[in-house]
Amino acid sequence: MLLEIRNLHVEVEGKEVLKGLNLNINPGETHAIMGPNGAGKTTLASTIMGNPKYMITDGDILFEGKSILEMTVDERAKFGIFQSFQYPEEIPGVKLRNFLKLAYDTVHPDKKLSVFDFGDLIVKQADKLKIDRSFLDRYINVGFSGGERKKSEILQLNVLNPKLAVLDETDSGLDIDALKIVSDGIKNFANPKVSVLIITHYQRILDHVKPDFVHVFMNGKIVKTGGMEIASELESNGYESLTV
Repeated sequence: MLLEIRNLHVEVEGKEVLKGLNLNINPGETHAIMGPNGAGKTTLASTIMGNPKYMITDGDILFEGKSILEMTVDERAKFGIFQSFQYPEEIPGVKLRNFLKLAYDTVHPDKKLSVFDFGDLIVKQADKLKIDRSFLDRYINVGFSGGERKKSEILQLNVLNPKLAVLDETDSGLDIDALKIVSDGIKNFANPKVSVLIITHYQRILDHVKPDFVHVFMNGKIVKTGGMEIASELESNGYESLTV
């Protein structure tokens, strides 16, 4: 088991948002979580990554069999967990190329690359995502469009190559062409040794990525699990019609 979430209860600003969540993800699996606004999907992603804003009151999160509750965000990243954000922040003064080189060396201390070899790696990945190479020498997300920010997140994913990717609404704000490019970037990352957890409102990205499991998230819990037929049902009928 790569990720095991046991009876997870989480509070945000004194309000319980996750209410006994259970989820298991094996290596090589792609899982999707769908649910209405306010159901707790982003809370789950941020809790897995260790954001201190989210207070765990009960339960546990195990990664490769080890509890990560006491790990800081950077320790979890070094352990192999990656999170992309619904609204990626601008970071003035930090060039994307320099950030990725430092992050790569930190996460993979046994696989350090020369500046030239690393440059070849990020250019190759940027070309796959149709990211203008000039963006690599711009400050992170400064002046980027919404689609460019999401592509930048997937670039980071493919360069850093974690064991688990938690993707929070990576498809939001993307046009049809950008959606396909981002989806291809996710599929390029996926392999039998790594896992993906996609949080989304829409079936459209799942038509490209094709998850192994789709979970319906409501009121802080997973209320139904199945395959792509669940995404199709939600797309057609919404959450109110769901039989759980």
